[in-house]
Amino acid sequence: MGVQLSMAYSAEQIAAAVRRLGKEISADYAGEEVLLVVVLQGAFIFAADLVRELTFPLQLDFARLASYSGMESTGSIVVTKDIEAAIAGRNVLIVEDIVDTGLTLAFLLELLRGRRPKSLKVCALVDKPSHRRVEVTPDYVGIVNSGGFLVGYGLDMDGKMRELPAIYEVQTLPSGGVQ
Repeated sequence: MGVQLSMAYSAEQIAAAVRRLGKEISADYAGEEVLLVVVLQGAFIFAADLVRELTFPLQLDFARLASYSGMESTGSIVVTKDIEAAIAGRNVLIVEDIVDTGLTLAFLLELLRGRRPKSLKVCALVDKPSHRRVEVTPDYVGIVNSGGFLVGYGLDMDGKMRELPAIYEVQTLPSGGVQ
């Protein structure tokens, strides 16, 4: 089965969303230090652009959770890389590429809440509230999307297409390759 890509968000639209998020988050955390927990692998490109827009002292740590196979959520979340930083009493901002079913984010929020941070918020580049299976709401959202499966700008399908400079929606074709 092949796939066809159609542009969902241009590089310019993404950059504008990242700048807006940087301003919102910087205003909220002015004078505070924040630990950004970047969810790998998808959020690394977004996080790299976002941190350059932030105007407060920060540290970075990384978590990796697995829940997708192809274009479908497995519904089972596995931590493949936990954060290394102690977060008790600290401001923590989770940086996610996309919040879709909400299962992965709900799992991560529960895990980190148990470590007693001072504050715990979520910044998502893309939010798909119409796809939720559990009730989670990001505090900061770059783009709200109700469409299909997205790739590019860090978002992937089986580890592929992260390098695309824009975000595309994937349509499956009966046979063939990527168009």
